[in-house]
Amino acid sequence: MQKKETATGDRRRRGAMLAWIAVAVLGAAAVGGIAIRRGESINSLWFIVAAVCVYAIAYRFYSHFIALKVLMLDATRATPAERLEDGRDFVPTNRWIVFGHHFAAIAGPGPLIGPTLAAQFGYLPGTLWILVGGVLGGCVQDFVILFCSVRRNGRSLGQMARDELGPVGGVAALLGVMTIMIILIAVLGLVVVNAMKHSPWGTFTVTMTIPIALFMGVYLRAIRPGRVLEATAIGIVLLLAAVAGGGVVDQLPAVRGWFDHDGRVLALAVIAYGFTAAVLPVWLLLAPRDYLSTFMKVGTILALAVAIVILRPEIRMPAVTQFIDGTGPIFAGPLFPFVFITIACGAISGFHALISSGTTPKLLANEADARMIGYGGMMMESFTAVMAMIAACVLEPGVFFAINSPAGVVGHEAAAAVSTISSWGFPVTVAQMEVLATEMGEATLFARTGGAPSLAVGMANIFASLSGGGLLALWYHFAIMFEALFILTTLDAGTRVARFMLQELLGRLHAPLGRVSWYPGVIVASALVVIAWGWFLYQGVVDPLGGINSLWPLFGISNQMLAAIALCVATSVIVKSGRARHAWVTVAPLGWLVLVTSSAALAKIFSDVPRIGFLAHAADLKQRLDAGTLGAEVAAQVPRLVFNDHLNTALTVLFLVLTWVLVLDTARVCVRHLRGQPTPPFTEEPYVASALGAR
Repeated sequence: MQKKETATGDRRRRGAMLAWIAVAVLGAAAVGGIAIRRGESINSLWFIVAAVCVYAIAYRFYSHFIALKVLMLDATRATPAERLEDGRDFVPTNRWIVFGHHFAAIAGPGPLIGPTLAAQFGYLPGTLWILVGGVLGGCVQDFVILFCSVRRNGRSLGQMARDELGPVGGVAALLGVMTIMIILIAVLGLVVVNAMKHSPWGTFTVTMTIPIALFMGVYLRAIRPGRVLEATAIGIVLLLAAVAGGGVVDQLPAVRGWFDHDGRVLALAVIAYGFTAAVLPVWLLLAPRDYLSTFMKVGTILALAVAIVILRPEIRMPAVTQFIDGTGPIFAGPLFPFVFITIACGAISGFHALISSGTTPKLLANEADARMIGYGGMMMESFTAVMAMIAACVLEPGVFFAINSPAGVVGHEAAAAVSTISSWGFPVTVAQMEVLATEMGEATLFARTGGAPSLAVGMANIFASLSGGGLLALWYHFAIMFEALFILTTLDAGTRVARFMLQELLGRLHAPLGRVSWYPGVIVASALVVIAWGWFLYQGVVDPLGGINSLWPLFGISNQMLAAIALCVATSVIVKSGRARHAWVTVAPLGWLVLVTSSAALAKIFSDVPRIGFLAHAADLKQRLDAGTLGAEVAAQVPRLVFNDHLNTALTVLFLVLTWVLVLDTARVCVRHLRGQPTPPFTEEPYVASALGAR
């Protein structure tokens, strides 16, 4: 009997080995086909195959190695959710529910917008970075930081940096987190403003998501307490009705004007919304918007994946474009390092570390689930980024660039824009863009920078093809609403998180300001946070180059800097835990991020190309103003634009300094520990056996 069982086990192992070899061969063939093919279109199905194979192998083998050898996950160890259970923040929760919460929290608009913008380099660079950066960088960061926080009573990234690295690292981490939040929220606001600009249908639909969320909050609080699925079903029906209702509003001249606004008005509206969301009770707006967001995100992403598998649309964007030299119209800068900061979320994102050390570790019932939730959740977001790349690249390149190129680069008139874009080798006509705009229910699609409109066009084409080729306008505005739901969820949650952090700092000056229950403190801190990101948002809106040119690189640099902070903390924990031989797991992505962040920061500071370097752009504006070659409208904005360039330079210097302070402080702590010299104490909580049992 024993020999028979042994033989059966051997056959299963051989079968599993052959299956994984087949997956590896198929994945290698798919990645190779994507990378090698030139001069002809490629079927988008190969992108799905490549992604699924890469993720499957990485999860089965690499995440298993990290869990077993590097972190040594212990399913018998009680988690903070069990030891500190309070029924409010620390609650042992089913791992699939935690997975859904974690994915909804980390999956903001970054994996949608970053790949869309990076498509100006062609589909190949961004796709490879999403796959490689995701499994070796982003997934590792999220997994390790989640583990570190679980072993430290659910402490935040800033607290862990202060505990493990000391006061220098703690202060640098706090500054980094605050900065990334401000820049992040401003960029998100700019994306949604550009998506709604002079789009009554889109503006109506996005506006209606606010009263729908408020209704859900009241429904869950007073009408049907605790009926989350019921309220969400009602909310989704109302959202779909809002999409259809936008089409009706767009056809009513008497009402249409109420929702037809330029960027300035919409920016002020978004700023007002951000302040309101930050001061309202969390159950009234933030929580119900999260419910809607979770279901809409997962449902739409899965539907898009199924549609791509069924339709197998051809990729029309070249593998590599001529813009890898840094002359791209959407944003300036060469392939290295700018593709790596343009695609942050979807490959590696420092913002995720705030979630992995925030609510998620307080819900984990079993430490072993950190692998599925941390590593697996990031894989799901990376897969979202791959599909966003597909949706952008199935468009005709000329159409893609007409939508995303700022008017200040290609020309303010339609004829000038199509002439410029066609001269790049991507033919497009005014008539073609007018027909497309009509099909999408828009007045125009020229210069709709920010990535959201072109992604919505790509998604609409895919969904419309699946449903027989009709209802393009409905699908387009559904996609706009879907993207806005991503964005506003992160915007209002980010504003609230930044408000908490600011209140903690203000509380040291005046104790009542630090109490989140004291409403004057809530209002003051919320106002300061909103003024900070609102200022950046407004400057981006009035920027003649579309705003995205300067703000998105700032977001990418700061976000990757935050990832470097997280990896510094992770590295110090691994070294101080006695497993320094495995520290390369975090040191490798950390080294790459430091290289990328430093290169991008230096380029933005010192490049003599006006569209890349902030100082060069300021000098160019002054020179052109003195020469009288600027139009009256632009000339009036020169002082503000020059000031913005100098401020952006200062922020970039701050990012660079913070990155190196954290890296050097981490190296100092690790070296001192390896030499047996005094270092900040290892703060892992002692082992307590779980009463829930290993599962």
